[in-house]
Amino acid sequence: MEEAVPLTVTSTPREKPTNKGWVDEIPAHIEEFLHTPPTQGLSQDQVNERLARFGRNELPEKRRNKILHFLSFFTGAIAYLMMISVILTAVTKDWIDFGIILGMLIVNAVIGYVEEARADSAVASLKQGLALRTKCWRQGQLVEVDAAELVVGDIVILRLGDIIPADARLLGVGVNGEIAECDLSVDQSTLTGESLLVKKGKGDIVYSSCIIKQGQQQAVVVRTGKHSFIGRAASLITITTDSGHFQKVINYIGNFLILATLLLVMIIFIFDLVEQKIKNGFVSGEHVLAALNEMVVLTIAAIPVGLPTVMSVTMAIGAKQLAKRQVIVKRLTAVEELASVSILCSDKTGTLTMNQLTFDEPYLGGQHTKEDLIMYAYLSSEMGTKDPIEVAVRSAGDGQHHLIRNGHVEGYTVVSYNPFNPVDKMSQATVQHGDASFRVAKGAPQAIFKLVGGDAQAEQMVETFAARGLRALGVARTSTTDHRWELVGLFSLIDPPRHDSMKTIQECAQYGISVKMITGDQTIIAKEVAQRLGMGQHILDADHIVDPALSESQLAEDCFQADGFARVIPEHKYRVVELLQNMGHFVAMTGDGVNDAAALRKANVGIAVEGSTDAARSASDVVLLEPGLSAIIEAVKTSRVIFHRLYSYALYRIASTLHFLLFFFVVTLAEDWRMPPVFLILISVLNDAATLIMAVDNVAINPYPERWKLPQLIFLSCVLAIALAGFSFGHFYIFRDVLHYNAGQLATVMYLHISSAPHFVIFSTRVEGFCWKSIPSWPFTAVVLGTQVIALVLSVYGMFNETPTIQGIGWPVGMIIIAISLATFLILDVLKVFTIRLWDKFMARRHPQYHAAVPPTAAPTRAQRFMQKQEEQRSRSGYDRAIRRGSASSLQSY
Repeated sequence: MEEAVPLTVTSTPREKPTNKGWVDEIPAHIEEFLHTPPTQGLSQDQVNERLARFGRNELPEKRRNKILHFLSFFTGAIAYLMMISVILTAVTKDWIDFGIILGMLIVNAVIGYVEEARADSAVASLKQGLALRTKCWRQGQLVEVDAAELVVGDIVILRLGDIIPADARLLGVGVNGEIAECDLSVDQSTLTGESLLVKKGKGDIVYSSCIIKQGQQQAVVVRTGKHSFIGRAASLITITTDSGHFQKVINYIGNFLILATLLLVMIIFIFDLVEQKIKNGFVSGEHVLAALNEMVVLTIAAIPVGLPTVMSVTMAIGAKQLAKRQVIVKRLTAVEELASVSILCSDKTGTLTMNQLTFDEPYLGGQHTKEDLIMYAYLSSEMGTKDPIEVAVRSAGDGQHHLIRNGHVEGYTVVSYNPFNPVDKMSQATVQHGDASFRVAKGAPQAIFKLVGGDAQAEQMVETFAARGLRALGVARTSTTDHRWELVGLFSLIDPPRHDSMKTIQECAQYGISVKMITGDQTIIAKEVAQRLGMGQHILDADHIVDPALSESQLAEDCFQADGFARVIPEHKYRVVELLQNMGHFVAMTGDGVNDAAALRKANVGIAVEGSTDAARSASDVVLLEPGLSAIIEAVKTSRVIFHRLYSYALYRIASTLHFLLFFFVVTLAEDWRMPPVFLILISVLNDAATLIMAVDNVAINPYPERWKLPQLIFLSCVLAIALAGFSFGHFYIFRDVLHYNAGQLATVMYLHISSAPHFVIFSTRVEGFCWKSIPSWPFTAVVLGTQVIALVLSVYGMFNETPTIQGIGWPVGMIIIAISLATFLILDVLKVFTIRLWDKFMARRHPQYHAAVPPTAAPTRAQRFMQKQEEQRSRSGYDRAIRRGSASSLQSY
């Protein structure tokens, strides 16, 4: 897409740039439809034929059936097993468990449905940006038609304030066919995100949803509906339908636990039936129902029915905390995924910069000062205009000159004023100062140099400004004596970085996040802004992204090493995000316009910045209510805290489930011993409910992006589960064979042990190191201990003699079991640290450290230096890098 022509360009406005760039070309087979005569237009037959060929000028929208969409949340391994459990509890008439499981199943589905209710709104927001009615020539008549009825070849009228109804080529003629003397000024900010108006002349393409800010012309429609520029952006949104990473993790954990549960429970079920067959010679329906009831109870106690709910509540609390920091989370799982982000692709204009032109470095002529330059530029500027250059001049004068107050210069009166026009390329004013009068002029440097008779040094400075991507304006005034023009100076204009952008980028680096700038501006402008932000200046041009000579892997590596990207369009942004994701990185993308919508949806976490369009907000996962990126740092910190809580819960839940299954599987087959069902239900409900308090636990913030280290998670859970099972068997055999407890007392002992020992392990799983290095929060400690106090009281008094098969064990034995459970947790904590260290060494040996080689003839980019530093810090343990390399390939198999 064309950029605004800088005022420092010496060529004529219609000259084509000599550098290779992206060109919006109309295919040859479309050209034959574009020869419609102006002021005549198409016939109705032609309109009907082209409507049938190209379709209506509207964005296609596929509406999902809301009922089917809601039912889709009842899919997945955990949901299927919960539904089976609901059926089995109904068969066995266990109505309490039936209600609990069915309620959790529905709650999980409702949460998921509400989270994703915004999925269909992105395309709707894009449609709202299109013009509703437009004027065009049809059969020699100027008529007003619905924008949706426009076809390729229609002649439309574009005037000041119009929303362009379709992609069209300017014809260079006015409404009645007269030659248009001036170009159109077009606001393309909804597409490119860049605030400067773009000049468009005869033969140029203007795009649907953009706004005409100056001029009027006829144009011939070249693309409509889904084939338009905005239509292609919408199509990119619709194809970005990958399921979230968090859902894949939940499915991975759920599938593992469910397979283990079903395998072991089915073996126990078959064992029970075989035992009945051997004992009685037959298996009755009552035997099958009894075995089925036992299987249901074991399954309910073992499967992680609370896993999605606990994690959703934890993320919801994180979202509420972020809302207090002006960060609105639209997709709940984005709270977790933001913790894993290692690359932040940030839009430049309005995000890293102020999105308003301001004075930068001046060049002063003769004896003039900076105040003189500002004052004379102010005197030759137009009050009340919204032109960004005039606004910059007026803003600089109002804030930096002592004589300028309330829009006027004290002691100076503007007698006459000639506004800027494309022929003279300057604005002029006659100024009265006391008894003397003089003229001032402000405009393109070439026009000002012509007034003053040339200035070689100033012309060289213009080239210097241009080489850095700075737009320049010249200012001149006449002498009060001989009325000859003299150069006051030049001032450069730039959209400056936000005051907090550099600090935010530095903080991102501290937390292991590489920031890459993405802009539709020219490469030299991107380099200038990157330098001021301290980002590094390895900026890739859009041509490089679509270079067919580069392989997929080489292009991905180039994008990874780049500090930013310039002259990009929506397809390029989408492509950059896709390439980085294919390398195994978690990518966050910030944006504010329609041009960002597809990349926002494609990114792992799409972030709509303050002031975004509806389309950008609809496509995003997170919306910032404050300008700039500083709020993202708070979001990253909070998300990493939430991630750690989720990881801790997952480790605890997997270990306790495996311990439960392993113990009951072996003790049932070896000893034919069964725990009363009421104890099994208490273990499941009481302990799972208590884990909700993990959402408020104290957590240290990881300085590196978080990862679900699933192989380590499963291995460590298995180690802890086996150790817990060993302690459980110790309790079982000591109390039965050594202390000779009866069946009722033994059941109570085992209940208290199985309730407390795995539950106390949560104090260990909440940190990766030794438990005493991080003190848990008092609410967390109180709730965890409180649940076991309840279990202790129930055990001491034998469920208050409500069940004859359960007997109390008294306070001394109960306190001893609790003390042993606390000691067990400390022993397992040491085992956990030892296991992690062994895993680190194993992974480091299996995946040797790899650092991307930098050619000796080329200096490394800032992005390369940043990532190398991250790798050097990670290699201290030799673990995280190996996991990250492993997760890149396993991402597809989750």
